[in-house]
Amino acid sequence: MADVATAKIITDWSFLLKQRESWKQADLSVVFTNGVFDILHRGHLDYLLKARNLGDLLIVGLNTDASVKRLKGEKRPLAIEEDRAFALSCLRQVDIVTFFDQDTPEQLIEALLPDILVKGADYQEAEIVGADVVRKHGGQVVRIALTTGKSTTNLIETILKRYGAA
Repeated sequence: MADVATAKIITDWSFLLKQRESWKQADLSVVFTNGVFDILHRGHLDYLLKARNLGDLLIVGLNTDASVKRLKGEKRPLAIEEDRAFALSCLRQVDIVTFFDQDTPEQLIEALLPDILVKGADYQEAEIVGADVVRKHGGQVVRIALTTGKSTTNLIETILKRYGAA
């Protein structure tokens, strides 16, 4: 039997889209965000909590390992996709985790049509993939301020300073 956390990881988009229809019928608002979420840290947790507070359900689109390598280079991700998904699924503020293998979550956003699309305020609204689609279908786009000094990059730099780049 799957545990609760693992049950929150949906790899089949067709199943996810059926769920989306039932959530619409129940008048539940769906919030969507996406990212790599490599080495889960305080900045991620603050961001996800703020995103979840915007609606009834929070769906996180997670880059697969292959898409992370294309976007961030061969040294990333540090944690494999299954571990990143499991960590996210253990968080009470995350209702569903689903993977996407494309360079952007555009196809997933177009299929899901969330009520609220969330990205960090480090993105300008014009840079947010899927924003136009969400707005066209009556949804909203929200930019959330990031927690200063809390990022995977900062964490990697701290580790390298303390333990050396060996």
